[in-house]
Amino acid sequence: MKHVTLPVSPKTVHWGYFSKKVAPALTLRSGDRATIETLTHHANDDYERMIQGDPGAESVFHWTREHKAVARRGSGPVEGPFIRGAGEGIGVHLLTGPVAIEGAEPGDILEVRILDVRPRPSCSACHAGRCFGSNVAANWGFHYHDLIEEPKPREVVTIFELDTAGEPHAKAVYNYVWTPQTDPDGIVHPTIDYPGVRVDHGTIKKRENILSSVKVPARLHFGTMGLAPSEADFVSSIPPSYTGGNIDDWRIGKGARMFYPVAVPGAYFSVGDPHAAQGDSELGGTAIETSLTGDFEFILHKKADLAGTHLEGLDHPMLETDHAWSFYGFTYPNYLAALGADAQTEIANHSSLDRAMRDAFRKLRRFLMTVHRLSEDEAISLLSVGADFGVTQVVDANWGVHGTIRKSIFRCD
Repeated sequence: MKHVTLPVSPKTVHWGYFSKKVAPALTLRSGDRATIETLTHHANDDYERMIQGDPGAESVFHWTREHKAVARRGSGPVEGPFIRGAGEGIGVHLLTGPVAIEGAEPGDILEVRILDVRPRPSCSACHAGRCFGSNVAANWGFHYHDLIEEPKPREVVTIFELDTAGEPHAKAVYNYVWTPQTDPDGIVHPTIDYPGVRVDHGTIKKRENILSSVKVPARLHFGTMGLAPSEADFVSSIPPSYTGGNIDDWRIGKGARMFYPVAVPGAYFSVGDPHAAQGDSELGGTAIETSLTGDFEFILHKKADLAGTHLEGLDHPMLETDHAWSFYGFTYPNYLAALGADAQTEIANHSSLDRAMRDAFRKLRRFLMTVHRLSEDEAISLLSVGADFGVTQVVDANWGVHGTIRKSIFRCD
């Protein structure tokens, strides 16, 4: 077993997509561990607090008219003319990786253990040692066309400070309404429509003393984590799918073990979209988006060894903790295969919690019948009286419902 560190840099991140075509930033064997740095793609909502003085963050976010350190942001075209920029923001999350796993082949299962998660402190002289994150009530949020106060519509950015002394929590520092921002290439962004645009704080009005009596419990986790799909060379990081991705479940933090079906040789694991806190549904559009560093262990389960284990027949992401298993249902289990050539943009027209709930039910039923050898009638009874279903997210186009079954249910006296 070896343990290596993967820092953030323009050479170790890819922005807005999973890909089987990107050269691995790191290659490991089953049983190896890695410390992986991740950055939030919302860091430029407050450059001073979340980027300034941080060499890794500054190198990744560097963007002038002369040089854009990470040019492609999204799975869209890389040759202009562009509406927004290379990649067109069809996918937004900064991902570190890919990490290739020696010997991984389609049909295998990659287990990713999250051993620890730590916030990335601000390097700004004014805020040294403190940690910050951004929450955005955005145009893709569930609430956006259901506002009751003026102006309507509006996007609002709230900056939080993360206190890690004692029981970690986040407190709001200030918020502001998004105003049109002009990027270094001269493109105007009237809404939040392309990742990494630096907000000119001379154009916004800070509103302080907000949420003054509120402390949000920290739930450090990774919103986007998974493997490269096989269906396309570049796949948007926004909709989750059968190889994981933007699941946005706050339970995917320290102590969690995620299982993903391998779709391409090497598996090609990537991680990002780090969060300080999030509730089920991520209703307004984002969590508290912050930068985190995680310690990971990778275990490869070969296809030939899966029969008779709890991984038998697994063709979708699964979460295991010491206390429970969780299964993720989506509007489409594999939207890339279901919706054809335009799937990455077309999926937003099909968002449905009804379909996601049915998918979660079917996946958990299969688990109970295959792994725990229940009859269908036994499984359905147990699902109704002993399983918990919740809304994972309603903002990632391929909406999500998680179904959880507690391990203690199966421990009979």
